[in-house]
Amino acid sequence: MVRTARQFAAAACVLTFSLLAPGSVAAQSADEAEAPAAVVEPRVPPPYDARLLRLAEIIGSIDYLRNLCRNGGETEWRASMQALLDGETADEPDRHAKLTAGFNRGYRTFASVYTTCTAAAVAADERYRREGATLAAEIVARYGN
Repeated sequence: MVRTARQFAAAACVLTFSLLAPGSVAAQSADEAEAPAAVVEPRVPPPYDARLLRLAEIIGSIDYLRNLCRNGGETEWRASMQALLDGETADEPDRHAKLTAGFNRGYRTFASVYTTCTAAAVAADERYRREGATLAAEIVARYGN
């Protein structure tokens, strides 16, 4: 599927606003898992794919930190990640898996370090939100319309 710059820009804008503001990536259903895979030619990943993977890691990290420091219940970051996956990987299961793994890696990295909200966890959350906002804005500016 060829994504238009407008589609990417819409998904990235949602993330940018979420990252600047002071959410489970949906699991595959049993029906989807059993469906036979169609033969698909390998696709060349978009030039911003490495940046998108880093953004997925950042979103996973923020999801963990925000829920840790705000006593859970915040789903905004997972919803942002799902919107990114829906907009970027609709017909590309390999990219979907790669970005989902990036989100999970970011989440697990902080889960292995922080079990309670500390000043360092709050500082990491702020630093990652700034990095994510900068990254999302850079992707949109460089690759969007």
